[in-house]
Formats: sequence, C-alpha cells, structure tokens
Amino acid sequence: MTESQTTPPRDPNSSGVPVPPAPPIAPVAPPAPVPAQQQAADAVVTQPPAPAARAPESAPDQAASAPVGTGPSAPAALDQGTYDALRTPRNPAGLALDGAWHQISPRYVVSQFVQNAIFIAVVVIAALVLALVLDQSWVWIPAGLIIVITLLTLIILPRQAKALGYMLREDDVVFRKGILWQRMVAVPYGRMQLVDITQGPLDRAFGVSQLKMVTAAATTGVQIPGLTQQAAEALRDTLIEVAETRRTGL
Repeated sequence: MTESQTTPPRDPNSSGVPVPPAPPIAPVAPPAPVPAQQQAADAVVTQPPAPAARAPESAPDQAASAPVGTGPSAPAALDQGTYDALRTPRNPAGLALDGAWHQISPRYVVSQFVQNAIFIAVVVIAALVLALVLDQSWVWIPAGLIIVITLLTLIILPRQAKALGYMLREDDVVFRKGILWQRMVAVPYGRMQLVDITQGPLDRAFGVSQLKMVTAAATTGVQIPGLTQQAAEALRDTLIEVAETRRTGL
C-alpha cells in the first residue's frame, strides 16, 4: 500500500532570490524657529482685553451708597417695664416711620384709672350736696354727662396708652399718639431749650413720670406721659447731651 505524500507550502524566500532591504526612514526635521516679531504679535492677539475703567460715582450715587446715619444710642432703661408692642392703625395709609419705637409703662393706665375714679367720686359727692342740701336737682344732668364721658375715656385709655411712643432719630425726637386721630411731632435736638420732668402724688405712688420738652417756640413743646422714673431720667440726660452737641456743632 502506497502512502500519500503531501507537498508542504512553498516559501517565497526559498527560491534563493535576495529580497532588497527596506529603505531607511528619513529623520523629521525640527520646526523652524518663529521670529521674535511674530511671537510679539501672537502675544498681543492672545492677551485678554483689560477691564474697562469704572466711572466715578456721581454725588447722588455716593449719597445712596453711604451708610445711613442712626440716632443716638438709646439707654436700656427706656425699654424696661414698658409695653412690648406698639399699637398702630390697620390701614396701610396711616402715618408710619422706620425705626425703633419706645413705649410707656402700663402703670400709667393704672394711675389714670385711680385718678379718674377719685374725680368721679368728687363729682358724685358734689352733685349729692347740691341736690339734697340745696335742692338743685338739675345738677344731675351735667354730673351725669361728666361721669359718662369720663367712663368712656377710661374704656379707650388702654388702647390709647399702647399707641403712645417716641423715637430717637439722628436729628430729632419723634413723639406719636392716637389710633383714629394720629399725631406725630418731631422736635429737633438743636431747638430744645428745656427738658422738664413732672410727677404728681399718684404718679409718684405708681412710679411714673411725665417728661416735657420745651423748644424756642412755646407752642411746639411735647409731653411724654407714663415714663418710668428711670426712663424719664435716662431720656432727659440723653436729650440734653445730644442737644448740647447739636448746638455746639461737634
């Protein structure tokens, strides 16, 4: 039996023909140097633009950016033993000022209740004497009107007391009162002539005082009732100090 013979694949290099070598790779030439003038031109082109100079602020802008002046520092005694919320009108069209309002003491209401109760008792006693001793029965008509008006005043007194307040601003002190009929009075520090503290017997018993600021015009004086003794003295000292500073121009 004859064995099959397989012919191996022929190698192309086995023919004995020499294969030429691959040509050598030419070296890459380095980039040509860029002239100095071209580099300067590229730097000018690639440099980011300089920020524009800011124009100087005008006078109104400088005034708007300047910090707003504040009033004199209020002593802590002004807010001790006082109401903690100022009653203001619900109507947004009411008079309003931005700042810290200081209020009066609730003992002012108690003092006024006692004083008005004594007044009503005096009116009743006088009416009884005139009606019973002198037989003047008509006296009950005016006496009744006085008593009714006094009682109505006492009913709205707590609301009125909560609407009383004062504010120390940079150039003046502002006093406000009233809810239905509002009133605000601003007294410049430099116009103050006298700061007076008044205290009656019943006010002294309840520890409240009334401070009065007298200006060059006697009709523009302002009275702040219901201050505690400490608040009245601290407010008087502060007003006098600021008034002297404003008058001397320091």
